[in-house]
Amino acid sequence: MTSMSPQVIADYLVRTRWFGGKGRPFEVSSIETLGEVPGQVEDGPIVPIYLVGVTYADGDTAAGGPAETEFYQVPLSLYERPQGRLDHAFVGWWEDERTYPWGNGWVHAYDALHDREAMACWLRSFADPDSTSRIAFHTLPGHELDLTAHSTLFSGEQSNSSVAFGEDAYMKVFRKVTPGVNPDIQLHQVLTEVGSENVAALYGWVDTLVPESAPPERQEVLQLAMLQQFFRTATDGWDLALASVRALFGDPEVHASLSGGDFAGEASRLGEALAEVHGQLAEHFPTEVRGPDATAALADAMAERLERAVAAVPALGEYAGPLADTFTRVADLDSITVQRVHGDLHLGQTLRTSKGWKLVDFEGEPARPLAERMLPDSRWRDVAGMLRSFDYAPRSVEHAQVDDDPVTREQRRTRAEEWAIRNRNHFLIGYSPDGLDDDERVLLDAYVADKAVYEAVYEARNRPGWLDIPLAAVARLAEDSALGEGGLG
Repeated sequence: MTSMSPQVIADYLVRTRWFGGKGRPFEVSSIETLGEVPGQVEDGPIVPIYLVGVTYADGDTAAGGPAETEFYQVPLSLYERPQGRLDHAFVGWWEDERTYPWGNGWVHAYDALHDREAMACWLRSFADPDSTSRIAFHTLPGHELDLTAHSTLFSGEQSNSSVAFGEDAYMKVFRKVTPGVNPDIQLHQVLTEVGSENVAALYGWVDTLVPESAPPERQEVLQLAMLQQFFRTATDGWDLALASVRALFGDPEVHASLSGGDFAGEASRLGEALAEVHGQLAEHFPTEVRGPDATAALADAMAERLERAVAAVPALGEYAGPLADTFTRVADLDSITVQRVHGDLHLGQTLRTSKGWKLVDFEGEPARPLAERMLPDSRWRDVAGMLRSFDYAPRSVEHAQVDDDPVTREQRRTRAEEWAIRNRNHFLIGYSPDGLDDDERVLLDAYVADKAVYEAVYEARNRPGWLDIPLAAVARLAEDSALGEGGLG
């Protein structure tokens, strides 16, 4: 048992980027010690991992329902004395009744992800797993870790924390956790074992069983982290696309196809990479053909989301009729094929490396429950996410431009549309060189429309100044639907 105060942890949580409850009233309702990272050395820190329960006061309790509780993983680095080098990662200090190597007394706690000494413990635990530890470190064969590599914490992440170990590997630590298999680990393991060239190879992962007090048959796996191949010189796909658009806007009188930063070839290769990954997932996970009940249910779900979106963003109401017709066409399909997919694909979930495109972050939509993210879905959802991302890239750069010259603004608007159309088309050609049949076109149009409706709600709530981007897409989709043509947003 730890004697740390729940208030210490609560104060720490609101200072982090990854805590999802900032701005909501909450209390730390539980603190459980999952165990200690086994790869510790003499005179090094103690590295425990805590499971922190957070209960929100604005949940369903007012209506008589259960309180909403989330669980977060909090790895700490504990020292007897203050560590000035870690002042920026200080969590708190307390008098602990446990016995440490330095005896009883005061404990100074720091966020372990910021501490190279603590991260070295994690790395040693991968290289030499301790079968007696409650925290289990697993590795896949075929890669020897560099134990001399220093850790570097990535900045800017919102929901997880990642640490690079030199140029050899990087580890993603899942902050918000739920018992059950994490799809990011599950899918990467399969794709690594079949030799996929379109993902970063999985080297290992960390998990434990919860609750500790339950008999084995009632325990569930809780996956805590994953260790992967690191591409030091990789470029984020979104950043690469924005650079292409900026090059185009630098000479707005030139057609997108003639721009020195033309992205079309990369878009095609990215489509090919996604097609290969979808094929590998379909081969190694169950694929199911579902009949009219499934297509009707999908259409109803999209229509319901549209109805809720119109209530939240009244500007969508003008396009509700044609969009509803787009979803109705899904209900008329005889069947839909579902399989395991990425689930939250966009340009920001891709890396361009010297070895080609890599897809990353197979966790699925973070807001969806873990059980839902494990379900099979249509591959066209992934394709639709990428198509919408190709539309967003030029519009976001256009938004950042400040120019009162109406001629220049119109040139950029024209170039942005050219860039989006050109790269969507090349991506689709790469993904499906033989083209789409009528049923595939109906599904893709519906998924693109559903995504654009979601974006409108998101922008209205979070970035009202950007609402015109999805609204313009919705308008194009509605017009194409009314004309009986494929849209693609």
